[in-house]
Amino acid sequence: MNRILDYLKIGPVFAYFLRVFRKPDPSHPTNVNLRMMHGINRISIIMFLFCVGVMIFRACTR
Repeated sequence: MNRILDYLKIGPVFAYFLRVFRKPDPSHPTNVNLRMMHGINRISIIMFLFCVGVMIFRACTR
C-alpha cells in the first residue's frame, strides 16, 4: 500500500513547476538547445494549465 501511495504523491510535480519557472543559475553552462527545450516546456505547461482551467470552467457551467 505504501508503494502505491509513493506513486501518487504530487509534491515532486509542483517542485518541477517551480524549478522550470525559476530564473536559471548563471554558474551552470547553458546552450541554445537547452534553453529552447526549457522554453518549450514552459509553453506546454502553461497551455496544459489553461486547458485544464477551461475544462473545469465548462464543467461547472453545464
